[in-house]
Amino acid sequence: MTRTVIESKSKTVTIGFDEPFCVIGERINPTGRKKLAAELEAGDFSTVEKDALEQVACGAMVLDVNSGAVFTNKMAEDPRYADNNFVEPMLMKELVSRVQALVDVPLCIDSSVPGALENGLEMAEGRPLLNSVTGEEERLEVILPLVKKYNVPVVAISNDDTGISEDPDVRFAVAKKIVERAADFGIPAHDIVVDPLVMPVGAMATAGRQVFTLVARLRDELGVNTTCGASNISFGLPNRHGLGAAFLPMAIAAGMTSAIMNPIRAQEMEAIHAANFLMNHDPNGGQWINFARVLEAHKAGTPFPDAAKAAAAGGGARGGRRGGRRRAG
Repeated sequence: MTRTVIESKSKTVTIGFDEPFCVIGERINPTGRKKLAAELEAGDFSTVEKDALEQVACGAMVLDVNSGAVFTNKMAEDPRYADNNFVEPMLMKELVSRVQALVDVPLCIDSSVPGALENGLEMAEGRPLLNSVTGEEERLEVILPLVKKYNVPVVAISNDDTGISEDPDVRFAVAKKIVERAADFGIPAHDIVVDPLVMPVGAMATAGRQVFTLVARLRDELGVNTTCGASNISFGLPNRHGLGAAFLPMAIAAGMTSAIMNPIRAQEMEAIHAANFLMNHDPNGGQWINFARVLEAHKAGTPFPDAAKAAAAGGGARGGRRGGRRRAG
């Protein structure tokens, strides 16, 4: 079975068809979060640190670290700050350093800027996940050598130079192209985690069915693990967490093995724990029973992150297999 191995200095997380669903915490991302971007511009990392600790307590097995901040005030003082190629590499180093000093889960290094990706790879202890490569020729030629050099797995997003297709067959073809091009660099399929691109169901009624079919094809025909931005499915709709809680178990049943998502949402995390149990990825229901205690406290009025932290302090936290440092490419 396909297994994608991600490591921190002390923990190993395996993404696979016969493994528990991998929750990749999305919150360390200043994109669309003006308050967080302003804090980072001022050198304040308190929200980043809070988000790191809370996400891990709530069940994140990997933390996405995104450096896509816009430093509006500094632009006025120094025109270099208008260029993400200047801002993101130095910010990524600081983010990775601070996050891995607080938590021991593996990281997902996330940026559109190659220099930021390389800085994140240099700073990360263990074997992080790289986010991301696309089917665009320029991106393939820049990112795949990084993946090979640092011997890390990579998220492959199913769009190319023509953009994002609404046709799932086209998105599958892009994923296949990325897997084949990666092989030319000596990168195995088990180190490619495909994001088939989840469309908003409010804009495209077939979006859910499309992704379930795509995920099954990616598993059966390419043998790759998959991920997605889970919140995309509910974009623009009311009761987004209800939709997310329905979407995630259906995607898991179709073969999806991970998602970049907000773990500080009890409803979605309950759905994932239930799916793990029902898919026989939670032996004897141990994690389901532990999570039920968290839910009891949460329903009694304790904020979900606080209930999760208390359960972890009491010995109910998810363990990780011991891992090593990043292997040489």
